[in-house]
Amino acid sequence: MQQVFEAKAARQGGVVRRKLRDIEMNAGLDRFCAEVRRRGYHAVRNGSQIVIFCNNEPIRLLV
Repeated sequence: MQQVFEAKAARQGGVVRRKLRDIEMNAGLDRFCAEVRRRGYHAVRNGSQIVIFCNNEPIRLLV
């Protein structure tokens, strides 16, 4: 899990994408979601991908 939040994009307030199975194997989805919330970030799931928005800006679905 530490690797996700230490990625260059995460440190710069950007977006990080990971496979759900990798998150489940390394940290567990519940623990991961708790860490995302603790940091004030947002994450969305689409199929087997999780996209983490490493900032606290609002999320708007455009389409």
